[in-house]
Amino acid sequence: MTVKELHRAPSLSTLYPRAVLGGLRKSGGDTLPDIEYVRSGVVADPAHVADYNRVCGFRLGDELPATYPHILAFPMQVALMSEPDFPFPLLGMVHVANRITQHRPVGIGEELTLRVRAQNLRPHEKGTQFDVLSEAVAGGQTVWTDVSTYLRRGGGSGSGGAKGQLAAPSAGAIWRVPADIGRRYAEVSGDRNPIHLHPLTAKLFGFPSAIAHGMWTKAHSLAAFEGRLPEAFTVDVRFKLPVLLPARAAFTTWRTGDGRPGDAKRLDGGWRTGDGWAFELWNARKPKPHLEGAITAL
Repeated sequence: MTVKELHRAPSLSTLYPRAVLGGLRKSGGDTLPDIEYVRSGVVADPAHVADYNRVCGFRLGDELPATYPHILAFPMQVALMSEPDFPFPLLGMVHVANRITQHRPVGIGEELTLRVRAQNLRPHEKGTQFDVLSEAVAGGQTVWTDVSTYLRRGGGSGSGGAKGQLAAPSAGAIWRVPADIGRRYAEVSGDRNPIHLHPLTAKLFGFPSAIAHGMWTKAHSLAAFEGRLPEAFTVDVRFKLPVLLPARAAFTTWRTGDGRPGDAKRLDGGWRTGDGWAFELWNARKPKPHLEGAITAL
């Protein structure tokens, strides 16, 4: 594996135009680049963490929310997927799942080494999917890992078959998601994909309005569990239908293994077993799911 040492975070304002132009020349492939990006001496900016917490709903504290290191690794992820030999164009890829493991709490002032690489290229009924693995190391130990699964549509078998769908749950909370949450999250995350910023730019990509970032919905879901989370845990989500902005979304949670109908289906489908929580986010007006996830203590 080729290791590329970075001395600063890649510039997303430079990478996005390059990724768009470079993507026009990409037509797919069956291999991922054997490259790992590494950046040492990364320390979160407390002011930026505070801004992120306000946008996502976390309380202010001395530790990073488990979803925050994803923000630190994101420019490296984009740089990797912008490599000339990366087989798929960045635009058009769909973020279908994300699994974060916090091996222990990470303090805001801790110095981290970040590592990012792509792996596990495999077929999907709607195309091809792969994982981008990100890791944060402190004191010689891995303290945080993130696996983002992306789907490149086209050329799939279409053999996924019908999947069962639960009835809409009783809402534990109703989210009123404002029209500008895409722009606000873009400011703290650097993810300025045009589908999140404005209805006009979202319509260019086939959406009737701007949509919320999937990682914002995950972070906002995790924030609902503050005060109940163990020090070490995995939070695993699958992104379903987009949240069209503005929106009203129904959020519900339950303890895993409490006998709720559908638990066995989720666990068989890949959710981790053990003591923890499950959660879902639905359209508040129609029985359509936006996100489903699980939190498991390590």
